[in-house]
Amino acid sequence: MSTVLDALGDPTRRAILDTLRRQGPSSVAVLADRVPVSRPAISQHLKVLGLAGLVDHEPQGTRNIYRIDRSGLAEVRDWLDQFWGDALDAFAEHVRRVEGTTETEGSRSTEDRGSRNTEDGGGRSTGESEEGR
Repeated sequence: MSTVLDALGDPTRRAILDTLRRQGPSSVAVLADRVPVSRPAISQHLKVLGLAGLVDHEPQGTRNIYRIDRSGLAEVRDWLDQFWGDALDAFAEHVRRVEGTTETEGSRSTEDRGSRNTEDGGGRSTGESEEGR
């Protein structure tokens, strides 16, 4: 997993992966047109991404066509999912607590409705409670 994270730590490699994600399978020449580095640099970055299991390639004539290898992200995705699960569980617990507080406050405000301002005939508040009428 550290090889994948190291490979993803470079912004140029992330740009290459993003380009492959958006454009689909591409040659080094196409990637060099989209990412502002030289073809030899693209090739070197693709080698690192390949060793990390993030891209694979298929020869087509005299060039290689590169594509994302999604299985390379599986280990990292599984590891990150643990954090999402914990975060979602904590959020669900927070929502339950807040909803419990809201229900309690809602029942209190219903009980307190007996002492509310009322209007007299001229639209002015009298400040009377309903019990005092």
